[in-house]
Amino acid sequence: MNINISKPVNVFLVEDNPGDVRLIQEVFKEAKINNVLHIARDGEEAIHMLNPEGNPKLPHIPDLILLDLNLPKKDGRDVLIEIKNNERLKCIPVVVLTSSNREEDLIESYKNNANCYISKPTELNKLIQVIKNIGEFWLDIVKLPPR
Repeated sequence: MNINISKPVNVFLVEDNPGDVRLIQEVFKEAKINNVLHIARDGEEAIHMLNPEGNPKLPHIPDLILLDLNLPKKDGRDVLIEIKNNERLKCIPVVVLTSSNREEDLIESYKNNANCYISKPTELNKLIQVIKNIGEFWLDIVKLPPR
């Protein structure tokens, strides 16, 4: 996959697992996805960074959010609700990328307007393929709302 987007896509990753963060960074780099990856390591930091008065690490509204559900400080389920109830943020596609296989989490995520729900595979090669597929689908095939 070689996604040629003239303007970098702002991807906001909300993930507390450092190994998953590094893997996503490497897969996006290897796939030559033209992106700027912003990272929040817990739910509170995510909400803070999405706030216009928040941390200047995220200077623009992201084009895509990759959200883990099981986060410290503020649960990813609550982060999803805040994003989708915020007039300024609700059009941003949110991909729930989580280790949870619980049906309740799946149903609750879609009820709270997640755009996609993906359970992280436990096998490394399958996880790499899932991340590549996310990049290809959301950053090459799908037309994202303008920012």
